Amino acid sequence: MALAPRTAGHLAMLTFSLLVAGSFSLGALVANDIPPVAITAARFLLAAVILGALAAVAGPGLRAAHLAAPWRYLFLGATFGAYFVLMFEGLKTAPPVSMSAVFTLTPVMSALFGWLLLRQVTTPRMAAALAIGAAGALWVIFRADLGLLLAFAVGRGEALFFLGCVAHAVFTPLLARLNRGEPALVSTALVTAGGFLALAAWGWRDLLATPWMELSPMVWGTLLYLAIFASAVTFMLLRFAALRLPSAKVMAYTYLTPTWVIAWEVGLGHGVPPALVLPGIGLTALALVILLKDEDVAQAARQA
Repeated sequence: MALAPRTAGHLAMLTFSLLVAGSFSLGALVANDIPPVAITAARFLLAAVILGALAAVAGPGLRAAHLAAPWRYLFLGATFGAYFVLMFEGLKTAPPVSMSAVFTLTPVMSALFGWLLLRQVTTPRMAAALAIGAAGALWVIFRADLGLLLAFAVGRGEALFFLGCVAHAVFTPLLARLNRGEPALVSTALVTAGGFLALAAWGWRDLLATPWMELSPMVWGTLLYLAIFASAVTFMLLRFAALRLPSAKVMAYTYLTPTWVIAWEVGLGHGVPPALVLPGIGLTALALVILLKDEDVAQAARQA
């Protein structure tokens, strides 16, 4: 049985949040081993090749109509590329959990840009869900330790990443605003290609200076994960969801990212969080339930 468009959009963002969380934990391991522009450009190039091949073999293929207004792909790619570059710059000095704390500001900014670009209105119920999700995420990030929360100080890494989160927040409504009906595979391949071109033009010196053949297996493994799962797959998931859900709902799933970051950190052997973080996980789940309920109420109102 086929899923309803909104349900499919929510499932896409659930997977998106899991894959994005891996970027923080794995990225922190290699952030100081390769320039941020170089690893971001490389992941975009690999993702564009993979997606382009899929579009040619199993998808609709590239047509002349898909290349209409090519500046869209360059602009979208540069916008998302800025987010990734600033994320890696931030991970040089900031730990993954601290970075994910900054990431929880993205839904609020996305709601603002959604209104500015698409006139999408955030309902009181949705605003409550965003607030509850933010509280739950902060509970998880600081492991239910009020002292850690009160001692939080925004460092250089967090400040740089905040600028990246602004780019991420505006990217979501821009996807919907600039879409002209292109198939998902084609659009995503062209956006990643545009991102590579923008980054290569800006950081060509870093690309040439990087000793690609001397990089460690950890760097190459992280690069492949970023290119396949955290770039190609998440681009498709985000584009898929952005065309089915309001921007604020799409970015609300970022509140699950801190929980996934904790899971990634545990899996990588970086420590087990205390049981007191479980209420925070429950709050993020409650926020998603409220968002789903918000859709049910809206649908009932339209049918009435």
